[in-house]
Amino acid sequence: MHFNNQTLRQVLRVSAGGARARVVVSNVFGTAPLTIGAAHLALRDKGSAIVAGSDRVVTFGGQATMSVPAGATLVSDPVTLTIAPGADVAVDLYLPGNTDQASPLTVHAASRGTNYITGTGNFAGGPTVPVVATMQSWIALARVEVLAPARVETIVAFGDSITDGSRSTDDANARWSDVLARRLTAANAAFSVANSGIGGNRVLSEGAYTAGINALARFDRDALDVTGVRHIIVLEGINDIGNARQNPTPTADDLIAAHKQLIERAHTRGIRIYGGTLTPFEGAGYFTREGEAKRQALNAWIRSSGAYDGVVDFDQATRDPNHPAQFQSQYDSGDHLHPNDAGYKAMGEAIDLALFKAAPPVAQRATR
Repeated sequence: MHFNNQTLRQVLRVSAGGARARVVVSNVFGTAPLTIGAAHLALRDKGSAIVAGSDRVVTFGGQATMSVPAGATLVSDPVTLTIAPGADVAVDLYLPGNTDQASPLTVHAASRGTNYITGTGNFAGGPTVPVVATMQSWIALARVEVLAPARVETIVAFGDSITDGSRSTDDANARWSDVLARRLTAANAAFSVANSGIGGNRVLSEGAYTAGINALARFDRDALDVTGVRHIIVLEGINDIGNARQNPTPTADDLIAAHKQLIERAHTRGIRIYGGTLTPFEGAGYFTREGEAKRQALNAWIRSSGAYDGVVDFDQATRDPNHPAQFQSQYDSGDHLHPNDAGYKAMGEAIDLALFKAAPPVAQRATR
């Protein structure tokens, strides 16, 4: 996907509200600079329209136009804009160049929501924009950060397509992380939720380009370095298991060792980290009995080892009690790997909010 002198209006839903916000743009996977000709932030009204009077010009170090170096992520200057918890915001990025002639774009392939592409020209900040196409991806947009009170802590949902919300209803914000965010808001709890799921992601290896780099390699950027993070929920490993099929590697012990790495790195930062058990997958295209044995072994370790600071038993919340290798039928999206909206709701409701009230671990200081 490439663009030539076009404006992108991209929609995100925030979890915690506040009175100031900033935009984070990314050229992490680019091999050449990416020019942002203009950037705006506004409250989304309906469709591609924004709320009248909410548009704000976004600058980077005081500059309205910015070149994002290859491999870099840039944080904008904050803008004053009152954003309610659970509100939709629209980020406009005008890309004046022809991205097809430069380098790969940094993309989140599955946004689970509709984003808008204009015709030729800079339409950033317009009440409406001349839409020529829509897309289900986010382009060069890492996140929107809302300045919340100091007591608000961020929970990062770190995982693969089951965290990304694959096969949930588009534009419904029905991921398990969305369910968790709504529960926290309803409870007036001082937490925000950041979703760092990537469809197809694996713990120890790479698949398709859109599946991202392995979890161990992306953990710093996508979890530990997220602004305000104090808690991480990990749900990773089913793609390693499934894509191996009958291959003995990676073993369950290989995956356990990798999870131990995530735990150690989180604790080094003084961050609490929770293990999510892998959900059932019998009937999925890459299901094997060998893979099921690995899933059961990894889940048993997550539940019983005490290595994680707490456990979220997604498997127990969604499995068929009469056939534990399968989803309950009312939770199966139809591919036997991903939940439907009801399944994601059950997952989000399975998270004990008391987990997040415990004190963080004392950070371990590395020695040299």
